[in-house]
Amino acid sequence: MDFALMQEEFVPRSAPADAALVVFVTASSYEEANRLSRLVVESKIAACATIVENVRSLFRWEGKVKSEKESLLIVKTTAGRFVDLEKLVKKHHSYEVPEVIAFPIVMGSKDYLEWIRQETQK
Repeated sequence: MDFALMQEEFVPRSAPADAALVVFVTASSYEEANRLSRLVVESKIAACATIVENVRSLFRWEGKVKSEKESLLIVKTTAGRFVDLEKLVKKHHSYEVPEVIAFPIVMGSKDYLEWIRQETQK
């Protein structure tokens, strides 16, 4: 698959809309992470968002290596809701380029995965 095409589509075509995902989103503070978590869960874009406080990220930004204290959101959603999740995060996030990266859940409790699907239905 063409990488540029995949970036534009966000989710590979082979992923069914009800496929469960774990999505990482970093935030500048616990307060921002909490606000974003509430937005994605209340809007039914995600079934759950877990906040991990006090992570340290090292990254290159504008030609310089930076080290920042952040909070990490671990969001449980479906492939069909990923684009909505990314749009909401971009709209309400303090970063110019927020991290929104998804991983497929390849195995999990049948009941839990069904709960994710039910909680994220439009």
